[in-house]
Amino acid sequence: MIPDGVEVVQSRADAAQLASPPLLILEAVEKFLDAQGLGSGPLRWARIGDGQSNVTYRIERGTDVFVLRRGPRPPLPKSTHDMVREARIQQLVAAEGVPVPRILAVCADESVLGVPFYVMSFLSGITVADKVPALLGSPEQRAATSAAVVDTLVQLHRVPVTAGGLATFGRPDGYLRRQVERFGSLWSVNTTRDLPDVARIGRWLGENIPQSQTASVIHGDYRTGNLLFAADAPARVLAVLDWEMATVGDPLADLGYLTATYSEPGSTSTPLELTGVTRQPGYLSRHELVDRYQEQMPLDLRELNWYQALALWKASIFCEAIYTRWLNGERPDDTSFGPSLGEGIPRLLDGARQFAGRSSGVDF
Repeated sequence: MIPDGVEVVQSRADAAQLASPPLLILEAVEKFLDAQGLGSGPLRWARIGDGQSNVTYRIERGTDVFVLRRGPRPPLPKSTHDMVREARIQQLVAAEGVPVPRILAVCADESVLGVPFYVMSFLSGITVADKVPALLGSPEQRAATSAAVVDTLVQLHRVPVTAGGLATFGRPDGYLRRQVERFGSLWSVNTTRDLPDVARIGRWLGENIPQSQTASVIHGDYRTGNLLFAADAPARVLAVLDWEMATVGDPLADLGYLTATYSEPGSTSTPLELTGVTRQPGYLSRHELVDRYQEQMPLDLRELNWYQALALWKASIFCEAIYTRWLNGERPDDTSFGPSLGEGIPRLLDGARQFAGRSSGVDF
């Protein structure tokens, strides 16, 4: 008997013995790859990343290496974890020169793994997280790493969205108001505790929505840790990863998120501090990131603090959903991130208050 909770099995017969479905059925994936002409022979697999949302695997067949990306186990909330959409937007921005992995195959047939998935090329590179990469460790390369983060964001925001396939990927008119209203409605669904700052900050955001100046493709989770860098100098981005939240909307939402979650000396640590190395000397500061962006994008950034407050407020709400699932025993293998959110989410809210210009303990 196969124990429950196993994420990868060999066959459908093995999968049928589980109370909850596995994430990979190797024989099914092999058959799909065969039909697509992607490698041959048995699979070897390894999970990539933490998989807080969607799940990514390295797949080897002989000398061929691929990456398979799929959503979590069903049931899935409506309109989330849309792998077909995620693959398609990468294909469209790739055609405009944005660096992304090459999409090799898309499977919309849920009978294969229970959810749609896609297969993309494997790129050999590095992510910048809690350690400085050796070949990018000089002061010059640290500054170049930060600069590459901004320059790639500018490249994405310059992609035209008024015609063609990208025009169907979002409704830029009213984007910011929908963000405030949607996330505001999610708090009561996702929490078991009372944190009054959620409503206070949400009210402030709703009363001070800026006028969007333009529309662009926005990544939705744009940060240093979601970029794959070449492993040698000079610092350059090989690919932007994790397009789950991408849409067409206000580009300053990306810049606000990038800078609000960016670590610099003296910044408060939050659950979204996923690339702590930028606290070290040599990396650009938040202010320098903003200046570099504005040099290349003709946008008024005087209300960027609103977008930064929005970023941390939204983060507090989606992190609360994770925390509640952990409290309910739905994340039994999570021994660090989930438990940290009890105190981490109030820190996110404190950060949002600061960007909104409100001191802790002072009502709006």
